[in-house]
Amino acid sequence: MFNHVGADGFAERARRELLATGEKARKRTVETLGDLTAKETQIARLAGGGHTNPEIGGLLFISSRTVEWHLHNVYTKLGIVSRRELRKVLTSNGVATLPI
Repeated sequence: MFNHVGADGFAERARRELLATGEKARKRTVETLGDLTAKETQIARLAGGGHTNPEIGGLLFISSRTVEWHLHNVYTKLGIVSRRELRKVLTSNGVATLPI
């Protein structure tokens, strides 16, 4: 995305950071727009497990506002509106049982 908007320096930094962590940027296509990112999946599991936004933020070293933003994306992608629905979706998809 950084390359697309002409921010090549940021793109290179992001590439190095991902390389250092062993993570890989996923390809964004029309088919994958509804897929949860790794961070969204991690936050969804924690939220579905009963953690509050501040607790999740503390565990992942991000702000509770960032957690809220990710959860909004999760809810939109999954077509749900609450944590209660999130627990049901995660349990039915087997996501809640995956390790954090």
